[in-house]
Amino acid sequence: MSTTTADFLLDARGVSHDLGAWVVGLAFGREGSSIGFALGDGTVRLGALAGEWRSVAAHDGACLAIAADAKDGLLTGGDDGRLVRVAPDGAVAELAKYGSRWVEHVAAHESGLRAAAVGKAVHLIDAKGAALKSLAHPSSVTGIAFDAKGKRIAASHYNGASLWFVGARDGTARLLEWKGSHTGVAISPDGTHVVTTMQEATLHGWRLADGQHMRMAGYPSKTKSFGFTSKGRWLATAGADCVVLWPFFGGGPMGKAPTELAGGDGVLCTVVACHPQQEVVAAGFADGLVLIGDVASGRIVPVAAPRGSAVSALGWSAAGTLLAFGTEAGFAGLVDLARR
Repeated sequence: MSTTTADFLLDARGVSHDLGAWVVGLAFGREGSSIGFALGDGTVRLGALAGEWRSVAAHDGACLAIAADAKDGLLTGGDDGRLVRVAPDGAVAELAKYGSRWVEHVAAHESGLRAAAVGKAVHLIDAKGAALKSLAHPSSVTGIAFDAKGKRIAASHYNGASLWFVGARDGTARLLEWKGSHTGVAISPDGTHVVTTMQEATLHGWRLADGQHMRMAGYPSKTKSFGFTSKGRWLATAGADCVVLWPFFGGGPMGKAPTELAGGDGVLCTVVACHPQQEVVAAGFADGLVLIGDVASGRIVPVAAPRGSAVSALGWSAAGTLLAFGTEAGFAGLVDLARR
């Protein structure tokens, strides 16, 4: 896609800042008023369309993960072994401390559940900050995800993924096995499929009803970002010079070719984010380009021009009216997509 004459939404409908450190991740609070950029210097930058962007000291070291908290505000994990909550007003509270072990992945569900991956364990915490249980895995946990109802949590690790019922008393996981190093995990919106990214340039999936395996290959690079569209019809993935979309309808992706969106320039797609309500995908590329693509029509809308640094974080607000992104060089943008 040529962007030489494109009108970029960031220039017309957004704000941007140089944050001075690698943008590790970003998240919007569920309440709709907070947006945080987790940085490699241990701070969280709270952004806004109007007004000052505030810097909050969250970790003594680097931020490693960020997610929306259960009700409002944000959760972050760091290499200082702390799980931290950042309130919408910027107040910081430590929820848990895990010694010298890194808190590499965090997640929360609107029911009040929170989760933190530390080494081989996933620690579950309730809405009041009390520890509920620790889920042990055979190797280091590389990704976690709650299902849509908050009843189950999946964790990726070496040789597969584990799927847990969080309310079960016996503490036994369903092990989804496939040899190799699995590096991230997602559960389809309807709870019928689990998919992992792998250290190889492939993805692997399981249909939970019968354990059917799904292998999604052909990438020139590792897929480090992926997610289901709002109704679960498509799995959008990075790792190629376009957005690769695998169909999860009509029997799933087995034996089917993927659809490609927003490709053609030979620049690697580094991160994707699916709109929370529509079949629209935002994508960031290795040169800093950010765009939005409509799955049905293939129409592309440019958001931010290339600036020479790879997009490392991308996300939508819960209402789908705001889009935020950040790069490895610390450039960050927030764009208002609400109808005018």
